[in-house]
Parts: sequence; C-alpha cells; structure tokens
Amino acid sequence: MLLLPMALAACAGGDEGRSITYTDDRGVANQPFPNNYRNEILSFMRTYLNNPVGVRDAVMAEPVQRVVGGRLRYVSCLRYSARDSGGNYSEPRERAILYVDGRLDRIIENASDPCAGAVYAPFPALQSMVR
Repeated sequence: MLLLPMALAACAGGDEGRSITYTDDRGVANQPFPNNYRNEILSFMRTYLNNPVGVRDAVMAEPVQRVVGGRLRYVSCLRYSARDSGGNYSEPRERAILYVDGRLDRIIENASDPCAGAVYAPFPALQSMVR
C-alpha cells in the first residue's frame, strides 16, 4: 500500500522540463509559410476586438521566421488603433501573430521582442472590417 504512491510519483516525475507540443518538429525545423495569413488575421480580429468596426492606422508586417519561446515559427506583426467600449480610440497596439504548421496559432500581446525591426505596410482590409 505504501509503495503505490512512490511508484506513481516516479511515473509523474519523468520528462521534467519538456513542454507539450502538438507538432513533431520540436521547434527547430522550418515551418511552412502561412499562405492564407491575411484572411486568417481578419477572421481572428473580428472575434478578438470588442468592436471591429472603424479600426484606424492598421499596418502589418509580412510573416517572417523568428524564434519565439525557443521554437522557430512564422510571425506576422500587426499595429492598429481600435475603439474602446466608450467609442473612443485607444493608443496604437502592436501584436504578434504566431503561426504553427502554416495556420494562425495565437496572438502575442507583448510584441516588442518578436516584432523588433518589423517592416510594416498598410493593411486597409483591417480598417474596413464589419461585424
């Protein structure tokens, strides 16, 4: 009876420091380019923003490969000003969009490191979103 907890603890203690990943590349292999990234960003931003109508000053950087969290991923950077709940425009926000296996995986709100040196171009489709 006393040996059972020790045996279970030994099983649970293995593989320390390994994170769970749904891709088999372990972060070092080249990822496929996210060909549909513009449409994926627009679809995501419709749900991410409280009010997707009337976004101003939208600019985006093309996806480039960067190491994020120790893994090689495509990252696209986005900067925009959106309306807050009172209808006023907030300060411009910079976000990093992370892609895994060629598809949008998540948004990184603190984008100063992954977006350092990003080359932005106008993204008018974000400014013309509707609900």
